Amino acid sequence: MATTPHAPPGRRPRRLLSATAAGLAFAVAALPATPAHADGGEPSTLTVAVSQPVDSLSPFLAQRLISTSVFRLNYDFLTNYDPATNEPIPGLAESWETSDDGRTWTFQIRDDVTWSDGEPLTAEDIAWTYTTMMEDEGAATANGNFVANFESATAPDPTTLEIELSEPQATMLALDIPIVPKHVWEDVDDYGTFNNDQDFPVVGSGPFTITDYRPNQSITLEANEDYWREPPKFDRVVFTSMPEQDAQVEALRNGEVSLISGLTPAQADALAEEDGITVNNASGKRFQAFTINPGAETQDGEGFGDGHPALQDKVLRQAIMRAIDKDEIVENVYGGYAEAAEGYIPSRYPDYFWEPEGDARLDFDADAANAMLDEAGYERGDDGVRVSPDGDRLELRLHVHNDRPDYVGIGRVIEERLLEIGIEVDNQTVDPGVLSDALHAGEYDLIMTGWSVNPDPDYVLGIHTCDALPEEPGTMRSDAYFCNEEYDELYERQLATYDDPEARADIVKEMQAILYDEAVVNVLTYSNTLEAYRSDQMSDVQVQPDPGGNIWGQDGHWSFTSATPAEASAAGGSGLSTGVIAGIAAAAVLVVAGGAFLFWRRSSTSEDRE
Repeated sequence: MATTPHAPPGRRPRRLLSATAAGLAFAVAALPATPAHADGGEPSTLTVAVSQPVDSLSPFLAQRLISTSVFRLNYDFLTNYDPATNEPIPGLAESWETSDDGRTWTFQIRDDVTWSDGEPLTAEDIAWTYTTMMEDEGAATANGNFVANFESATAPDPTTLEIELSEPQATMLALDIPIVPKHVWEDVDDYGTFNNDQDFPVVGSGPFTITDYRPNQSITLEANEDYWREPPKFDRVVFTSMPEQDAQVEALRNGEVSLISGLTPAQADALAEEDGITVNNASGKRFQAFTINPGAETQDGEGFGDGHPALQDKVLRQAIMRAIDKDEIVENVYGGYAEAAEGYIPSRYPDYFWEPEGDARLDFDADAANAMLDEAGYERGDDGVRVSPDGDRLELRLHVHNDRPDYVGIGRVIEERLLEIGIEVDNQTVDPGVLSDALHAGEYDLIMTGWSVNPDPDYVLGIHTCDALPEEPGTMRSDAYFCNEEYDELYERQLATYDDPEARADIVKEMQAILYDEAVVNVLTYSNTLEAYRSDQMSDVQVQPDPGGNIWGQDGHWSFTSATPAEASAAGGSGLSTGVIAGIAAAAVLVVAGGAFLFWRRSSTSEDRE
């Protein structure tokens, strides 16, 4: 069955109406010197405040949103997502076709793309990237699920890529894998440990090139003037570390940064009243949730950790969900900038969005939750706290990220509501590193989480298969020790349903129903993405999707390649000047703090992989 895609979209510069945010907040230390324009003027710089630390600059390893967002600027992908519709569009592949049985995909690769070091990019680079992930466990760390079903990836000639599959695969136009240059990466000794963070510039083929990285301080990218699409309008993008959200807001007010995201409702409302600042209120591509430890196990079934044993009881887990008022969270934590949620896929993706119906709903009802626990034999002690049928007092630890005001607020709601049904919560609001250690050790009961969801949901669904469990304690692809055979069977079916989108969507909804019913992965809200930018520094920013979409954390590079220096900006009208950036650097050193939020992409998501 032949498929011919529509042409890549033209740039759609327009004033911002809505946008996104994943968490932001880094801290700027001294930034590298910036080359001047050929005409002697200072280069234009787009400065973004971010909060996450980079987990790795290796596309084979990184999963956090900050890292994967940078990769979308430095590297190209086989296909992209349309900035307006989120539909697949050509990337390095100009066109493609499939065999009648869906097991052979042939992609025609562009012949006008070069790596940033001047070497030509060919189909061999793409085939090598995929094959390396197929053959090397370390290289498969971040994105191995995309190639797990590949039999082979070959390049018969420089502009032809052939992929043979074991079974048909629905994600062949959504392979979120950065393509790396074979001539650079084939000499790496250990893909599982190489972080690609020593030699700059980092060779890539995207619209920008990573030219400097200072851990927990800054990431600098310079525009690739030879990019095969229209090149960026800003000369440089700098992601600066600014862990404190209030510090980000003040930096934006003072014109020291161009873009911030992850705003609280109060911050967004206040900034909307200020001259020279535009607030973007985007539909959420990320969900907020908490997972319940059902008994941490390895892939071999070896139990570990110290999760409360009563949480293995689905009745208790469902009662916990019935005790939580999601509308209260929407109003009191998000100020109405969110929607109560049940399904794993946010409503901005209507094809996959799911809601429970009838008796399957676990709506807020404290009386019903108490009745469930009474009937199941969870008796209240003299202090009002219940005891399990096995005699274990229901005191549960809740781990919450201390750098996420919304999560802190949600934690308080959970603590108060669970006490009403006889469950005492030890609300441990901790550094993200402490939270991550507790997750990987299985030493928690409840833990806050959230993932960004891509237009194709395969990745966030895949992190809850049994294969996502750790091989041994200490590392995992998921944030929940969830393993369900029926869910796994449905996962394989949706992946193989490549030629019937409606049938695939129905399967994805069945998977969400299982997650919901088992109450291990518990979605609470889809919060709006609240972000703000200096409209006197940048203009004509493309959101995704359009309208109503986000700027930061896009499935693509559209916001950064479309952004145009505003004529009224500092230093004569082209973004931040070098002098202003140096000032930020000096101030930011004072606020650098350790351990930013463990904010997985897509999450996910991640997300958001992520």
